[in-house]
Amino acid sequence: MGVNNFTYSGKGLTLTEQFEGCKLTAYQDQAGVWTIGYGHTGPDVARGLTITQEEAAALLEKDVRTAAAYVNDVVAVRLIQEEFDALVDFVFNLGRGTFERSTLLRELNAGNFAGAAAQFELWDRAGGAVVAGLLRRRQAEAALFKSNDSGAETA
Repeated sequence: MGVNNFTYSGKGLTLTEQFEGCKLTAYQDQAGVWTIGYGHTGPDVARGLTITQEEAAALLEKDVRTAAAYVNDVVAVRLIQEEFDALVDFVFNLGRGTFERSTLLRELNAGNFAGAAAQFELWDRAGGAVVAGLLRRRQAEAALFKSNDSGAETA
């Protein structure tokens, strides 16, 4: 289904690192999910876990590679790098399932780039509450997505 074959750029990675920060000891995020490093979650993360900076960087690389491959696979329209990077950060932060079920993806795959861009800011909640940091992140993703509004063509 996918028509893109991008890799995550340095600009995208900087966005992810900026909003995630790096914590080398496991903590519960705003939704109560055990997290470590640059926003890494999963069954390998639990209370008391500590990692090194190098391990955090390796987890980030693996996690963004997974998110990038997923975006390449499910987006059915041609993207530009900035759009791709914004979507990878979104998937990295919210997960594949959220993106798969989102109006953002439906609008995008229908070729409605403006409609897709308008969806980012709707994902500003954690545990049912609006979180200012999430709103700032969604605004940054939307700005990156729209930063080279060249009217990307549909597949």
